[in-house]
Amino acid sequence: MNRRKVLISLGALSMAGVARAETIKPLNLSDAEWKKRLPPAAYQVLRKEATERPYSSPLNTEKRKGTFVCLGCDLPLFSSDAKFDSGTGWPSFFRALPGNLKTKTDYKLVYPRTEYHCARCGGHHGHLFNDGPKPTGLRYCNNGVALKFIPA
Repeated sequence: MNRRKVLISLGALSMAGVARAETIKPLNLSDAEWKKRLPPAAYQVLRKEATERPYSSPLNTEKRKGTFVCLGCDLPLFSSDAKFDSGTGWPSFFRALPGNLKTKTDYKLVYPRTEYHCARCGGHHGHLFNDGPKPTGLRYCNNGVALKFIPA
């Protein structure tokens, strides 16, 4: 395997990810439209930044190959290859697909945390922590109700 293939497999280099990030068109809907489009629990998480109960999502134990996409707009966010069992009760990933998430600082618990949102619809997905496995050391702790799984 050459260096480029290794970097691409680690998510460190992906021109496709860069191109995709540049072509993402924002999805702006009214609150009423979001309420019609989303199930109530997903609406609370994606639009109101709520958190689902731990161990409540069937996606927490999803092990098949595929892609996890935003429930609000179908933007691919995570590959199943980056999923791991964090023991926290929420689906967790050590790498996101390049360019498809945006972050901001969240002070809801007084101390700062990194919150991440879908780059297309702005839907809240979860928080990013520095306690994940190699190769990134990151843990994207995602609300399962905010995701849809597309099998390979």
